Amino acid sequence: MSSFIQRNPGWSFILLLLAIGLLWLIIAPWPAGFEEVFGRKKIFLSAFFNGITLGALYFLVASGFTLIFGLMKNVNLAHGSLYLLGGYIGFELGEATGYWLVSFLGAFVLIAALGIVLQFVVFRRMEGEDLRQTLVTIGISIVLADIMLWAWGGNSYQILTPDWLRGPMTLPVVSGVRGEEFIYLKYPMVRLAILAGAIVIGVLMWLALNRTRVGMLIRAGVDDREMLQATGVRIQYVFIAVFAFGAGLAGVAGVVGGTFQSLAPGEDVRFLLASLVVVIVGGMGSILGAAIGAVLIGLSEQLGSVYFPTYSVVFTFMIMVVVLAFRPQGLLGRA
Repeated sequence: MSSFIQRNPGWSFILLLLAIGLLWLIIAPWPAGFEEVFGRKKIFLSAFFNGITLGALYFLVASGFTLIFGLMKNVNLAHGSLYLLGGYIGFELGEATGYWLVSFLGAFVLIAALGIVLQFVVFRRMEGEDLRQTLVTIGISIVLADIMLWAWGGNSYQILTPDWLRGPMTLPVVSGVRGEEFIYLKYPMVRLAILAGAIVIGVLMWLALNRTRVGMLIRAGVDDREMLQATGVRIQYVFIAVFAFGAGLAGVAGVVGGTFQSLAPGEDVRFLLASLVVVIVGGMGSILGAAIGAVLIGLSEQLGSVYFPTYSVVFTFMIMVVVLAFRPQGLLGRA
């Protein structure tokens, strides 16, 4: 961060002003004239927090994708299918056991096992062949989509929120003023819990990649695989473990998406596209970049749907186009 400020003092000052302005919009009560132009503050705050929590969901999907695609150079276009399949598995486990947390554990383990099969059977035989990987994983995603349609039909499913996370939570954020009394925002507790979980997972992933021996091996294997193998490290086993973890995260994200959204045919394509955009914006192989990209995309979708509903989809791709035009490697990607 300090090196970025030293290299770009002008942009740093602009970002600081934007951050201060956003903080004022969130914390301070809006004057009457401001609400006449932008609407009620409660609507803005709901869209803002919806964008942040949607960004947390996008991060869970894209963080696994950036490990597989950005670090390991494996083009896995079946990642969206792993998300949807994990959601369906979590739904079935939740219905069978009645425990929400069991859904996460089961989805992670089963989708991680499927990831091991994909890495061992498919990607190990096509290392460095991007086009073949693309075509094969597209075929796998089509097969998985048809299997899921056969098994669960075309209906929408939602994973029930546990009792201890139901209901709203009052946040220390002023959403309006009634007379001389401040009105504080109430927001669903389950979304805040999922946001906290995504932050914890992101921090642990960053620490694992940058502060542990396993992370050092992964980064060394990406940069110079032959040299690392010459030292006696079985890098293939490390890559299988990373692929399994990335696939398992997609399964966990499916349970999260099924909890505060829904599971239905077509969600696999939607979240695959969102993962691609997040990784492109944030930078391939960067966990922090995936987090920033996910928040930007989530906010653009939710704020755009409230204030510019006709063009809300366009904003996502405008962000991607601007990033590609001025920083093709992504915000935090390596040149």
